[in-house]
Parts: sequence; C-alpha cells; structure tokens
Amino acid sequence: MLHKKSWEVPSRGKAYFQANKPDPSKKADKMSHLKNRVEKQKRQRERMESIEVRLATGLKKELPRQTKALALKSEVLYDIPTVTGEKKDTLGPLPASYSPRYIEDAWYAWWVKEGFLKPEYQHQSPHQKPEVFSLSIPPPNVTGSLHLGHALTVAIEDAVVRWKRMEGCKVLWVPGSDHAGIATQAVVERKIWKERGALRQDLTRKEFLQEVWNWKEEKGNEILQQLKVMGASLDWDRACFTMDSDFSQAVTEAFVHLHEEGLIYRDRQLVNWSCALQSAISDIEVENRQLEGRTELAVPGVPGKVPFGVLVTFAYKVEGEEGEELPVATTRPETMLGDVAVAVHPDDHRYTHLHGKRLCHPFTRQLLPIITDPSVEQDMGTGAVKITPAHSHIDYELGRRHGLPVVSVIAEDGTMTAECGEWLQGENRFLAREKVLAALKERGLYRDVKEYPMVLPLCSRSGDVIENLLKSQWFVRCEAMAHRALEAVESGRLKLIPEFHEKNWRTWLSNSSDWCISRQLWWGHQIPAYRVTIPQSLDTGKEGSDGLWVVGRTKAEARKKAADMLGKPEEDLKLMRDEDVLDTWFSSALFPFASLGWPRQTGDLQQFYPNSLLETGSDLLFFWVARMVMLGEQLTGKLPFSQVFLHPMVRDAHGRKMSKSLGNVIDPLDVIHGASLQALQEKLLNSNLDPREIAIAMEGQQRDFPAGIPEFGTDALRFALCSYSTQGDGINLDVAAVESASRFCNKVWNALKFTLAALGEGFTPLAPEEFFPTSPMDRWILSRLYHTAQDCTQRFEKFELHFITTAVHIFWLHDFCSVYMESVKPILSSRDPVRLLSTRQTLYSCADLALRLLSPFMPYLTEEMWQRLPKVESASPPSICVARYPSPEHL
Repeated sequence: MLHKKSWEVPSRGKAYFQANKPDPSKKADKMSHLKNRVEKQKRQRERMESIEVRLATGLKKELPRQTKALALKSEVLYDIPTVTGEKKDTLGPLPASYSPRYIEDAWYAWWVKEGFLKPEYQHQSPHQKPEVFSLSIPPPNVTGSLHLGHALTVAIEDAVVRWKRMEGCKVLWVPGSDHAGIATQAVVERKIWKERGALRQDLTRKEFLQEVWNWKEEKGNEILQQLKVMGASLDWDRACFTMDSDFSQAVTEAFVHLHEEGLIYRDRQLVNWSCALQSAISDIEVENRQLEGRTELAVPGVPGKVPFGVLVTFAYKVEGEEGEELPVATTRPETMLGDVAVAVHPDDHRYTHLHGKRLCHPFTRQLLPIITDPSVEQDMGTGAVKITPAHSHIDYELGRRHGLPVVSVIAEDGTMTAECGEWLQGENRFLAREKVLAALKERGLYRDVKEYPMVLPLCSRSGDVIENLLKSQWFVRCEAMAHRALEAVESGRLKLIPEFHEKNWRTWLSNSSDWCISRQLWWGHQIPAYRVTIPQSLDTGKEGSDGLWVVGRTKAEARKKAADMLGKPEEDLKLMRDEDVLDTWFSSALFPFASLGWPRQTGDLQQFYPNSLLETGSDLLFFWVARMVMLGEQLTGKLPFSQVFLHPMVRDAHGRKMSKSLGNVIDPLDVIHGASLQALQEKLLNSNLDPREIAIAMEGQQRDFPAGIPEFGTDALRFALCSYSTQGDGINLDVAAVESASRFCNKVWNALKFTLAALGEGFTPLAPEEFFPTSPMDRWILSRLYHTAQDCTQRFEKFELHFITTAVHIFWLHDFCSVYMESVKPILSSRDPVRLLSTRQTLYSCADLALRLLSPFMPYLTEEMWQRLPKVESASPPSICVARYPSPEHL
C-alpha cells in the first residue's frame, strides 16, 4: 500500500471616424477599458519592433530555445497488418528506439470502435461515479486547418476529459464545426472564379449554395480529421455542423422565440460595413490597428497606397459674417459632404459669439447650424466638431439628441453617393478624398495637415477599411440579458478561470450595446423574416420604415401572422423572405444546447445540459462566451455551463504574434509529423503572401529551423503545450520545448523497457492497493508516487495543468528513473527471491500508476506501454483510457 504523508476605440489620438469628438459620458467606463487595451497593444507592438530590430541586426539575446539545428531522423514504422479499428498487436518486441509514428499508429481507431470515448461506456466501468461531465469543443471553422490555437485547446480539453473519464465520470465531449459564413463563401467564390471565371452573382443563390455544399463534402472535414491526429477523445457519433438540418431548426427557433419576446427587432442603425465584402461584419472581425502617425496602407479596390494617420484642418465660412470662419479638423475630409452641423462646447469662449449662427457648405450649398453640446472636448483639435451622423457612431448619437438630419455619402461598395454631387458620385471614397482636398484648396478653405495618432478599423477578412453605414438590419436587444450574465458571475453561479477575467466581463457587460446579426451573404442561416406587401396597396408600413416585416418558423406561419396583423385574407398577401443571413456568432452562441438537440427535449439535452465546463481562448470572452451565456439562459432558462476556463494566445518563442509574413507560424502537423526546411518554404511559396513578405518569412524559417522540424509526435506536442502556464497573459511556444517533451517520451519508453525486462516472463502482479512493501526504498518510491497522485488530482480540480506535467515529469525522471531504478539494479542481479519479488512488484506498481498519471497528456505512448504490462486479473480495463486514475482515495 502506498504510504501517506470602431473606429470609436480611443487612443493617444482619436479614432478614424472622428478626429476631435468626445465620447458620450455614458460609455466612459467602456471607453476607458478600450483605451487601456489599445495602450497595451501599443506596448506589445513596441516590444515586437524592438525584437525585430534585434533579430535583424543579429544582436538578440539568446532565448531559452534550441541551440543547435534539430536534425531530422529516420522513423521506425508499425508494419504489422492491422484492420482499422482492431486492436494493435503488442505481443512483438518493442523497437530499439522510441518512434512517435510507431507508437501512435492504430490506437485511435480502436478507441473509437470500442466505444471508449462515448459516455455510454461508463456503465461498463467498475469504478463508475454518478457525476456527469460534459463540454463542447469550440467549433473550428469548416474552412480551417489545425493551428496552434486549436492544438492548445485540444491538449487542455482532452487532458481534462481523459482525467474525468478515468475518474469514472460519465463523460461527453461534443465535436463540431462552424459553417463560417464569410470565410467559406470567400473560399468558394475564389474556387469558382479560378475554375470557371465566374462570379457568385453569375449563379443563382441555389446554385451557389450547392457549390458550397459540394466543397464542404470534399474539403470541409479536414479540420475534424486533424483533431483525430491530435488524439482528441471526442464522441464522433454526436458530431455537429452548424448548418445541419437539426441545428438550422434550432437557429430558426431561437430567432423566432427571441423576436416574440421583443428581444430581436429590425431598425435602421449604423453598422460595421466591409465595402470589399459588401456586408455588415461583427466586432470580432474588426481589427483596430494603432497608427502612430502618417502611414500608407493598401486598400482593396484603390490603386497605390492610401495615407492614414493625418489630421486635416479646413474652414467653414459663417453665413452673413464677412471674414468670419470656423475651422474644424478631421481624419476623413471626404465625409464632409455628409456634414449637417458643427458642434462646440457651450462654455468655449472662443465660439460664444457664433452660437446659433450657420455655416456655408462650400459644395452642397447647405447651411449648417452651429450647435452647442457639453460632450465636445474644448482642447481637442480646434474645439469645433463637424457632425456627420451617417458615418460615425458618436455623431449619430449627438445628431439624435439635436434632431439633425442624416445624409449618407458613402455607398455599400465604397463609392460616393449622389448626395455628393456629380463631380464625386461613383468615385471610390479614398480617391474622392484627394478631390475634396484639392477643391478646398482651390476655394481657400484648406488650413493645415499634420500627423496624428489614431486607431484605424480594418476588416480582418479582406483588409478593407471599415465604414460605418446606416442600414436596416436585425438587432438583438442585449441590455437585460447582459445584466443577467453579469449577475451570474457576481453571484458565483458562473465561475471564470482565471479570476482576473472577471474585470473584463464586468466592463463589457455593464456597457453592452445591441448586437447587429444581419449579414449580406448567401452562405449561412437565412433570416426567417418576411417583408409583407399587398398588391395594389401602399399601406404596408409606417412612413420612413422599410415596410412591414413578420417572423415565422415557416413561410405559412409568417403569412398567418401577417394576415392577423393586417386583418386581410392570407391569399391577398405577398411575402418576400429576407435575403440576408444571420451572423455566424449567433448560431455559434447556441452550440452548447443546439448540439444536444434543442429545442427538442432529447435525452442528451436532459442528461448533458448544462455543460460542466467551457474551455476556450480568452480573446473570445465577450464575442462568444458572453453571447452563449446570454442566449443560453434566455432560451433554456439555464446557464449553458457553470465554469469557463480561458487560455491565452500562443505566440512564438520571442513573444511575437504568429504571422505568415514573419515566417514564425508553426503548423502543429509539422511538429507532429516533421517537415524539412524545403517543405516549410514550399508552403510559403504556395501562399498568398507578396514576394517581399515571402522573402522575410523564408529568412525567418532558415534562421529558426535550418534543418527543418523533426518528427516529435502528438504526445510530445500535447505535453509541451500543457507544460506552459495557461493562466497567464500568453504562451511563448518554442519548438525546443516540444523537443524536450520528446526526450521525456524517450525516457518513459526506456523506463518501461527496463521495467518489462526486470519483470521477466511469468510475473503475476498484485493490485497496487494490495501490496505492502517492507524495503525502505520501495516504501519511499511508493510514497513519492502517492504524493504525486495527490498533487495531480488537486491540480486537475483547479485546471492547473502545468503543475501536473511538472509533478509527473519529476516523478518519472528524478524519483523513478534516476533514484529508484538505479538503486534496485544490484537487487535485480541478486538471487534473493523475497527482495526480487518486492522490487518487481514495486516496479510494476510505479510503471502502471505513473503511466495512468501521464495518460491524459500522452494517450498514445501510455496506451502502447500499458498494454505491454502484465495485468492483475482478466477483468482488468481493456484500455488505459478507461482505467482508474490514481487518487489518494484508493491508494
């Protein structure tokens, strides 16, 4: 027995939409948070620039990374014929050296076929517990391929899942993939253009959607196969795709239900608009880039590069006041065609004499009122603020307070509208900018230009500059749901791990705004809303609206609703379905319960919902986690999970964000299977990077991986990822850490070879809890094993995986291999049968239990070696993944 002992994001300067406009006081807390975030991003960029300089000049300090080229080695293969799903042959001798490819072959298919990964298998476990443990994998995009973020997610979640399964819990880990509306549509559009020279608009919607489904069936499951390579013990019989018919039914039900409760409504509001995609996009798809001053950037559809980070000052002439003018400053001179007023602070003595007067617009001939508003910051810019409600959130709110008109001057495709006049109509907005500046100079109204720090919002999908456009869209009313989500954390009903994320949770949810869920795409969940018209009648909506809209699960249901509302016969009504689709994040927010069959009350939903845990990247705290919490509680009456474990972003060894253009992106499959330098660089040459970026990236690869990346295997990668603290700000992954984990795998391999040789033929082991050693050394190592198991269990409860890997690593390398094995070598060569038996039993107990401790992190190596150990009895578990996890209670 073992012995107990928006452009609205503030920066140093103002945002792109507004050069000198203050933020509304009601958003002060949120703006302060965003400002801190931008400043943090700025410090990170400065650090990255410093690193780049050191790398370029060869003056970098040596980081804890590989000091020599990693040599590629030949691998030993498992070549015994084995039918897929059949158990691997472990009767033959072990290869002479550790080989990841040999070790990892055949096991996964056997686990799946035997049902070990399904919750139903728990009934066969002799150590089953009443506890149910369930979670859903964050569904990767169907267009995606495995990256280190996925690998970290799998390594963490699978370690926890395997631990819970070995604990005897009823475990369900739901796999799935997201339809990824924008990304998938873009991929298929490029495909049909390349193959046929056709645009999406050349096909009918039905024809295009069939093309997408064809692509999905051919290429869309690649990411799921890669998850299997990572050893993810998911229940594949319950795999879910967010465009499956059952899931689509759930999305429709959610929309209709929320609409009936008054939480979804249609309104004309400003939205983030990508002119390149010609669609609204979510906040998560907006990249806010900090500019320190004048910066030239390429913009889709614009020849050459466009300068940003400059502040232009021009003057408006005061009506009827000879020589009197009011200067304003802006980073967007082209939007002055949409100006409807100029605002000053009521206490700004410079402009008191202008209160109530009007300004002459030099191009539209409109008279713009000078208004006063206490939100104007007197010391920003000129202290006078041009008001363009159609293209700025701040201006829009200020305009509403003062009853100002809204004039849209930028169209969906990024060209100037007819409101600007014939001289600008149809011009790209950034080419129009130059014409406006030239015209201002010609009229003597141009005053100044200077460099200006600013935050520029870019579409992460297309690289286009985001516009705020006024559109009729569908919105989710979030305030009440956000309040309940905030209360869930404050009351302890929902636990965020690490706790420091609670501050961001409070900041965002205390200042939540309504969520635009319309997307102008073809691929996705088409909105179940219908515009109603009555032939030969104009009375179908309020003045100024975009008509009467009804929502229904089916067209027939919507028609009946419309007939009841209008008091007209159903046959007199014409219904046209909204062509827009829902934001992908809307359907993703339903994943924890829709994947289990909601709205039907299925057995899975009743048994596994709410989930026990959500594990995901900390960057998705608001955009996905908060929305799951809000919609989950609203639609089901329950929180979708009780705990949220958030891991940080994976960066390279120097702390830089991984980027293809830097050549520092590490493909997990290259780490698992190995890749030559030539193969790494061929990937770059086949990418969409421009030649200069390819050259820089290839240089980076040549420096970091001169001999390529050896084949380290899945186990080493998983162990290395879990060895980093996942409760900090970031993970700076060095391939050398995976190399170190691979050496550890080799040490475990050799330790088991030693143990198997020491046990010899005919050894019959006792169960560890039935063994009572008398030797001091035997008692010491078993005591160390007990305390290691105790530490692992306690750390698993807190999701402190890096402490577990450290504890297991120390036990194997130091306690078991370096101390105990060395101490018993003389005994193994002696002829003392009593001591020999005790030593062999101790070796067996240590190997058996230490492999189980390691199994959640290294499932392949531990399965291979555990299968070769003699078993206590015929009723022993068939696989280590369903064997009892060592814990103090039974040791």
